[in-house]
Parts: sequence; structure tokens; C-alpha cells
Amino acid sequence: MNIVENGTNTSCEILTSSSADLTLLPNQNVIAAYLYWAGSGNGDFNINLNTIPITAERTFSDALDENRVFFAAFADVTEIIQNQGNGTYTLSNLDLTNVIQTYCESGTNFAGWAISVIYEDTNLPLNQMNVYDGLQSVPNNLTIILDNLNVLDNDGAKIGFISWEGDKNLAVNETLTLNGNIIGNPPLNPLNNAFNGTNSFTGSDNLYNMDIDYYGIQNNINIGDTTLNIALTSGQDFVMINNVITVLNSQSPDASISIDGIFDACNSRSIEVDYTVYNTNATDVLPANTPITFYANNTPVGQRYTPTALEINTSESYTAVINIPIEIPDNFTLTFSVDDDGTGQGTINEISEENNTDSSTIEFITSTTITSLNPLKSCNTGFNSATFNLSTTLEQVTTDDDYQDVSFYLSLEDLQMQSNEILNIESFQNTTNPQTIFMRIEDNPCYNMYQFEVSVENCPPTIPQGFSPNNDGYNDWFNIIGLYDIFERHELLIYNRFGTLIFKGHNNLKWDGTSNQGLNNEGDLIPVGTYFYVLHLNHNSYKSITGWVYINY
Repeated sequence: MNIVENGTNTSCEILTSSSADLTLLPNQNVIAAYLYWAGSGNGDFNINLNTIPITAERTFSDALDENRVFFAAFADVTEIIQNQGNGTYTLSNLDLTNVIQTYCESGTNFAGWAISVIYEDTNLPLNQMNVYDGLQSVPNNLTIILDNLNVLDNDGAKIGFISWEGDKNLAVNETLTLNGNIIGNPPLNPLNNAFNGTNSFTGSDNLYNMDIDYYGIQNNINIGDTTLNIALTSGQDFVMINNVITVLNSQSPDASISIDGIFDACNSRSIEVDYTVYNTNATDVLPANTPITFYANNTPVGQRYTPTALEINTSESYTAVINIPIEIPDNFTLTFSVDDDGTGQGTINEISEENNTDSSTIEFITSTTITSLNPLKSCNTGFNSATFNLSTTLEQVTTDDDYQDVSFYLSLEDLQMQSNEILNIESFQNTTNPQTIFMRIEDNPCYNMYQFEVSVENCPPTIPQGFSPNNDGYNDWFNIIGLYDIFERHELLIYNRFGTLIFKGHNNLKWDGTSNQGLNNEGDLIPVGTYFYVLHLNHNSYKSITGWVYINY
């Protein structure tokens, strides 16, 4: 966007818009398009491309000194280029008119833009294309190491640059060296003046303070190389490298991974994870047995291997069940890392090592609080045993009569494991006294826990007012309900109408209408009539009970 090459003897003017043409063949399909723009000053990061507003997605900065600072910006314009195709593209609203006034005196005033278009052509050999960007000024000696290469064939290998502020008239030790060899493209790009305001694609030599150049490098790399050493020197000219693109017949996979779904159960440290391994943007097959390591807060907690090879631009989905160690906190970061041997090191040479992980924050679902409910009591039916309706406890926590989401257990462990559930909750019979019952109510995604005691109490006995000891098998003895095997220390005294004690009984001796006290008639049936009793329960909660009973045959 410079009108002329900057310098102390030129006018301090600059364009605010400029245009360039894109021409691709019909069989060349745009895969990606990256817009770069740059200039003097702190930055103008909102511009237009064919009247479409563009905001910088990434920005870069560099400085010659504190008063001469420079910027560069990046935006992905793939969709725009794919939609509009061949034609003229105009970048506008990049106005540095006021900014450059303090730069013109030192000849460092500039602005410019370029679009790196990456296209697919099925008639060309399979190549690996790497795009590197940033903003780095070239001092006396700058070295850039490009890695993640796997050169299988050096035929047609190329390297391209977008650089800013290069001057045609400053050719002092200005070289580009690849793997120790100085390269050039004379006469457009002399060996000693690599950054001279040229465009190798159009052959233009009046780009003015920016360079869009590429070089054939087939004679500077070898089959099997995995890195490329780029050295740049400039003895006088201030040059900034913004973008480097390599095109190599380099066949490498490019493993990446995504976490697709995480399923963790309540009160469990076991998680089930759905994940996918990809081999997209690759130039070779991802081999089988590529390691995948699972990390919880950077601690390895599991490992898998891809069972089969992944062809180019394919993927496979898997499921892993991972048990998280107790020393990992309940809230942690889960990371899946493909091509990772468990130490953070890869086992295969990839196009990019920057896309091998995916992470997600995990917070275990826990239900640790147990709420205590009021106890249940029921009358002793003998030997400290009773029958309880456990469902009545629901009245303390819910008005819902639906028992589908409610279950009862004899231990907390059974509750958590959902094993040995109490099935007959409306007529539960205790096995110890008192006994703790645990109740679980489902509350998606977890559940609530409750506990309460069931206890047996000795209720007042029910005393009949008559019986007929005639051995007919019905009502043959003084059956006091709720007495025997309940008030086991009781004493029963029977008196006739004269106040004479005729029978003394206890828990193991029931009254069948015969006498066992007095001088006469022991063991004989007593006459029909009314008799009087005194029942000593010998229990702290009850006083002695007195009354009458009628015997008839």
C-alpha cells in the first residue's frame, strides 16, 4: 500500500485501500485462506475485504525502538474466498495516514496485506504444507527451525515468505540460507538482497516494502529430513518476517483427539468416556497401536492403543472406563493425549504435535450427607421382635406415595451398591433391637440418603375377661396377649373370691384353670366362677395390673 519505496527523499503518503486478483484453475479447490495485514504503529485491527468487515483474530507486534513500533494481524478468510472464488479482492479501511508521519523521516513507513491461499489439486503429488506465522525482525542473524517434517521426496519442494519493510536499495549482507546453503531467485531475488519489494508469483519488483516470495529448495533438503534450518541475515535493512509456508512431499500422519462424552455415576470414582481419534489434514496413515494416555491433573490414570490404522481424513470412536485414584481431588482436569507414551513423549513423527490433546473439567457427583429421620416403634410380638411399615417414614421427606424411586437397606454399603434391598417394606420384621434402616431416594443425577431406627417396645398386654378350660382346643387357658415372651419377668397371681391365692404363674407357666397354691386341691380344675388376678409386669414403665376373670366349662 506504499505508493513508492519508503525513504527520506520520498513523499509521506500511503494508500488506505488496494486490490489484487485471484486466479485459480477449475480443478483447484480452496482449502484455506489466511489474510495478513501489517504496518507502522500500534495497529489497525478492523478493516474490510470486498466491503466485508474483518476483525483481527490474532495480532503480532515488533519494534525497532520505543518510538518505531510495528504491527501485523491475522484473520481466517477461507469462507469468503471459497464463496467469492476468482476475481478482484480489495482491502480497504486500513488508514495509517496519520500514523506514518513520524516514521517517514527514518524510512520505516509502510502498510500492506496479502492472502495465503492453500488449494487442493488432485493432479499434483501428495504434499505436506506447513504454515508458520508470527512477527520477527531480522537482526544480523536470525535462525528459524521448522520441525514435524518427514521428507520422502525433495522434488518440487518450495518455501515461501511474507515479509515487511524490505528495501530494494539496501542490499547489505541480506541473505536467506536453508540448511547452510544461500538461496536466491535472480534476477528478481539476488543472493545478497532477499527482501527487496518483490512478488515471485507475479514477477513484480515494485511491491514497495513488502515481499511475497517463494523459492525452490529441492537441492537444499534431503529425503528423510525431519527439520529445516532457515537462517536470515540483514546487515542494514530492517525486515520483519510474518509468514513462512513450506511445501514438501512429506508423508506424515496427524493424530488428534476429542472427548465426546463423559458419564460419571453418583458416589463413584469410575467414569466412562467416549472419545474419537482423528487423522485429518494428514499425508500418511496413522499406524495401529498409537498410544493414547489419559491424565487426571497431569497424573497418568490409564492408557489405550488404537486397534487399527487410520487412513488419511478418517477417524474412529472408542469408549474407555477409567478408575480415578482416591488421591485425585473430586474436581480435576481430565486430559486425553494421543501419540503419548505416558511420559508426554510421542512415538510417531506427525505433521503437528500441537493438536494431540483434549481436556475437560470433571466434578464428581457425590451424595455424602445422610439425613436422620424420626424413629419407628412397634409393639413387641415376642423375643424383642416386631413388624414395621417402613413406608411411613416417607411422610417425613415427601408427600409422594410412589415408591418406585425409594428403596430400603440394612447397611450403608448395601444402599450405595444397591444390593440386598428390603423388599417387604410394609411388614418388615427387625432382626436386632434397635436396628438402623437406610433409605435411598433417587434424585437424578444422584440420590438422597436417610437413616432411621426401628425399635421394639413392650406395649400394655390385653387381658381377657374369661376362658373355658374344657380341652376343646379353643380358649382353654388364660391367654393374656402381649405378655408371654415379652414381659419375661412377669408374675401372675390368681385369687378366689375369698382372697385365697390359688395360682402363681410366670413366663414359662401359663394358667390353664388349675390350682398350684394352697394346701388342698393342687392341680385340680377350679370351680366355675369369678376369680381375681394381680399381674406384676416387673417393668419400669408399667405398674401392676389387677382385675377379674370368669371361668366357665
